[in-house]
Amino acid sequence: MLHIVDDEEVVRDSLSWLASSRGIAATAYASVADFLAYAAAGQFDAEGDCVLLDVRMPEMNGIAVFDQLAARGLTQRLPVIFLTGHGDVPMAVDALKRGAFDFCEKPFNDNQLMDRVQEGLAAARHASAADAVRARLATLSSREREVLDLILAGKMNKVVADELGISMRTVEVHRAHIFDKMQVKTAVELAGLLK
Repeated sequence: MLHIVDDEEVVRDSLSWLASSRGIAATAYASVADFLAYAAAGQFDAEGDCVLLDVRMPEMNGIAVFDQLAARGLTQRLPVIFLTGHGDVPMAVDALKRGAFDFCEKPFNDNQLMDRVQEGLAAARHASAADAVRARLATLSSREREVLDLILAGKMNKVVADELGISMRTVEVHRAHIFDKMQVKTAVELAGLLK
């Protein structure tokens, strides 16, 4: 989902149309308050979200909005592309150093902007998938983590049992729990997930 935050209706309509021409679902916000209320609810798309954020708006500038998103830890999962007709190089450099995905000046090239939006959405999907893997890892017990490390080292169940001083049957049970919790069927799939 693309979130368009701009106080100018013509810009919101134009960007929404551009997004739909690329098959990208978009929601436009006329006010910063509406967008921040949505962000506070945390109902972001599991497939990834991206924000096109105008720098100059009447209630709060885009940099301040970005700072609020960053303070909530959302900028990794919610790439922000700034749009401005009044930007300068130091402002752009500062925004990028602080984690903005990109900084585009108006007027912008439609295709280049939508390419960057698609790259932002891909980055958000990647970050969301990484978060899901970390959450699954957190469900493993300490013994399961030990077994996992030895599985990833390519050790067979008998070797794992010997190294940990447990029975081979216990290793098999831990292995089954690991595969179930990590939502994989094979050690190869598990290694691919954790690379």
